[in-house]
Amino acid sequence: MKKRIGVWIRVSTEEQVKDESPKHHEERAKMYAQMKDWHIIEIYHLKAFSGKSVMNHAETKRMMKDIKRGHITGLIFSKLARFARNTRELLEFADYFNQHDADLISLEESIDTSTPAGRFFYTLAAALAEWERGEISSLIRASVPVRAKLGKSLGGEAPYGYAWIDKELVINETEAPIRKLIFELFAKHKRKRTVAQMLNEQGYRTRRGKGFTDSFVNRMLRDPIAKGLRRTNYTAGHGSKRKPKDQWIFVEAPRVVSDELWETCNALLDAMARKTTKTRRRGIHLFSGIAYCSCGSRMYMRSNSPKYVCNECKNKIEPDILEEAFHSQLKDFIFSDIEIQKHLSKEETILKEKETLLKALESEYQKLKTKVVNVLDLYHEGNMSKQAFEEYHTPLYEELKQKESTLLTLQGEIDGMKIQSLSNEQVIHDARDLHSQWKTFSREDKKAIIEAITKSVIVDTDTITINLLYIPTFKKAAQPQFPSLIDTNMPQNLEG
Repeated sequence: MKKRIGVWIRVSTEEQVKDESPKHHEERAKMYAQMKDWHIIEIYHLKAFSGKSVMNHAETKRMMKDIKRGHITGLIFSKLARFARNTRELLEFADYFNQHDADLISLEESIDTSTPAGRFFYTLAAALAEWERGEISSLIRASVPVRAKLGKSLGGEAPYGYAWIDKELVINETEAPIRKLIFELFAKHKRKRTVAQMLNEQGYRTRRGKGFTDSFVNRMLRDPIAKGLRRTNYTAGHGSKRKPKDQWIFVEAPRVVSDELWETCNALLDAMARKTTKTRRRGIHLFSGIAYCSCGSRMYMRSNSPKYVCNECKNKIEPDILEEAFHSQLKDFIFSDIEIQKHLSKEETILKEKETLLKALESEYQKLKTKVVNVLDLYHEGNMSKQAFEEYHTPLYEELKQKESTLLTLQGEIDGMKIQSLSNEQVIHDARDLHSQWKTFSREDKKAIIEAITKSVIVDTDTITINLLYIPTFKKAAQPQFPSLIDTNMPQNLEG
């Protein structure tokens, strides 16, 4: 039976303005599927939708149901950025597809997750893409403290009880009395839930028209803006965790309550918080599940120990040493000379020739498209008769459609060749990026990359053996940073 495939189309409104045609992405995927003799049975189209978070979109849910029931066994998309832009979601998609024996095919990045190489490059490309987006975001965030000190708006709506008018923060005459009432009720009854209940019973509602909750009351009481101090540069973004207190900036704002009333209410909240036992968040252990002792037993991070420990022979190792050993090993993450030579074969030359031809055809296509538009303009402006229009327009339009078909066919051939043979320059480039940018990744991304390319890490008393899933051979490189801890005699015939 032919492989049953779905096609994923997602182009945001801004990208459509830049002529990122959804139709072009669809035709490109169809052409590739035709070349592979696959059967396309579903099209998932997220119209004008941002890729920052797509997991809860109706089309995403439909696609995942189709994967789960075996209706489709693979999904083609033009590039990772068209699928999703969030590393966590990209990795969740990869895990979900892997659980249901389905494949992810990215034409632009030449990724096919049915292979170990594809799984690794999918993980690495996703992590690097989010790192790059984080770098851009950091540049934007750098301007926030400056604007905050000047008392300017940092975007978003005004706090409850206030309004922005002509870029000035002023009292909202409707909401401010309710915000003051929250303080007065809490000082009297000393219960957040009681305050919320009383407000709802009196018919008051939030700005969104919903009932008050104890968490909403808590936010109103804690925010110092009520006593005339607007707190800015407080979080890295909406819903993000707090920045260090020494980075907070306070500017004057219209007052709603007195200092005495604000301090009284917050003293009560502090006393309530001291009685509450908070659960500590569990840490992310990079090598959990793949760290083994040389005796064959798994090694675990205990809650009362900062090291990986073997329960059988009590062998121990610090997690920082394991991570340094793995990081050092990434320096050697390069294909052998034989593998590189394969990528410099005749097929690579053919690929470059086809890409050159594609550029030439695209140029011809654009020129022909301009001619068609010019003929249409002449006809609509009354400078060309109907007979002359049919005589000139018909052959030009037919030639345009033929060129378009040829372009899609050639693009499909190029996509196919890229999928079948990853460029060695890209492999080396990505490998070096992985090593150089390692410390900038979050612990979640580090763990995802380690799990994607590592079969096991075996810890002996004086050596660490790292068994990778996908590296054909290792080149003899510079001495590792921990020569007494790393076994440089790595296996040559690894899985995958």
